[in-house]
Amino acid sequence: MIAPVATLPPVSDAAAAPRAQPPTAVGAGPPIAAPPAVRAFVRSAEAAGGEIHARSLDARKEEEITAFLNDADKHAPLEVCIFNIGANVNFPILETTERVFRKVWEMACYSGFLAGREAARLMTARGEGNIFFTGATASLRGSSGYAAFASAKFGLRAVAQAMARELGPKNIHVAHLIIDSGVDTEWVRQRRIEALGPNALDNPDLLMPPASVAASYWQLYQQPKSAWTFELEIRPFGEKW
Repeated sequence: MIAPVATLPPVSDAAAAPRAQPPTAVGAGPPIAAPPAVRAFVRSAEAAGGEIHARSLDARKEEEITAFLNDADKHAPLEVCIFNIGANVNFPILETTERVFRKVWEMACYSGFLAGREAARLMTARGEGNIFFTGATASLRGSSGYAAFASAKFGLRAVAQAMARELGPKNIHVAHLIIDSGVDTEWVRQRRIEALGPNALDNPDLLMPPASVAASYWQLYQQPKSAWTFELEIRPFGEKW
């Protein structure tokens, strides 16, 4: 085991599989996520000799985030924290209620602040670490119907930028990974069919395999501190942008 890897927290297998696979390949753990989304992954990782501790939590609650990261740090010094809450919803502006806007911000921005801050608290004490945030196209552009989601993702990107500038000189790598695509999982495939019709999956080059996302996180983790990336933007070659 090289170090615990804390992942906060997937809401589907779209989030679970890509993040944890490369560290598990070298024996790192524990990715922590919602149990229904990660059971198959946990079994496969353990079969390969990895160690996984999976659990659910409400990432909007400060005390749960703090306890979660402190528990991960007890296994071995926390080396990587990956934040991946999405909260991707589409509402016309007149149908975006105060509750929708607030809940999306809590999930996609506020909880990222909590996770990043508490991970930094553990890492700065040792003078090293990696904190990675997952972004989306909405981190850079507010599209029609995405006022709540885009504002939250804009905010998360700003949190990541501020943390990167503050913590970089303290030997903590903070990065923001923009995924401009759906990740190829059963949940995403069903969502595309519902939105676009039965032919939505005809072009396989429009979805990104989870392993490709994993490879990008692994690349960020392996970077020497003489050449750290802050923002990495990835998409399938068939994606229009």
